[in-house]
Amino acid sequence: MEFRTVVPIERAPFQIEPLEEMLFVGSCFADSIGSRFVADHFRATVNPFGTMYNPASVLHTIQRCDAAPRTAVITLGTNHVYRLKETGEIVDNCQKRPATLFTEEEFSVEACADYLQQTIDCLRRRRPDVHVIVTVSPIRYRKYGYHESQLSKATLLLAVHRCQLSDGNHQFSYFPAYEILMDELRDYRFYAADMLHPSEQAVEYIWQRFGETFFSQRTHDFLREWQPIKAALGHRPFNPEADEYRAFLADARRKEALLLEKYS
Repeated sequence: MEFRTVVPIERAPFQIEPLEEMLFVGSCFADSIGSRFVADHFRATVNPFGTMYNPASVLHTIQRCDAAPRTAVITLGTNHVYRLKETGEIVDNCQKRPATLFTEEEFSVEACADYLQQTIDCLRRRRPDVHVIVTVSPIRYRKYGYHESQLSKATLLLAVHRCQLSDGNHQFSYFPAYEILMDELRDYRFYAADMLHPSEQAVEYIWQRFGETFFSQRTHDFLREWQPIKAALGHRPFNPEADEYRAFLADARRKEALLLEKYS
């Protein structure tokens, strides 16, 4: 008997290696997943100019930073953008200025796809062999209304699909984080207290599915060896000044250095 609907995901045509140079740009879901890579010694940059939710703001981040990662993970959150009335420009952050200074606009599928393709092209000009992974954030926007939030997500999903069809490049992949939370983890225990954001358990599960899809065997080996060292380094003793703990910490750091040298 089946008690849940597991979202099938094919193995990606490329693999993420240990300590890989990566860039995460997008919604707060990008922060959640990107922080895992930072904690596990990947050379990951996460939202260098703050959290970005729409395709235009994601493009602005890519244009502003000079990163040329081997793997870029883009997480789209919404098709809603805000324009400054005075100039007509799309702002990435309203900086708590009065709402009367801005107009809200909803991008079409075509506009979202165009901004996403520009982002991919920008990354490829810097590094032709870049691997691009696109996700749609599973976090809903209550302020829009739940139906309107679903329409926003549908617009993004259609835009990503359009780019994927027109791209024809094996270095572009869609990862179904949205579908995993909506269709596989269909229970409120997988949500945080606000009932909108995924819980730590849900993020952990999505991280595992991400690894199954993109990690090389060498990366799995590295993470298996790293976890006990990571746990030792994160241990909080009753007496941090004790000689026994200092020796324990020194040993953990020695093992960490050896592991990084092994996989560098």
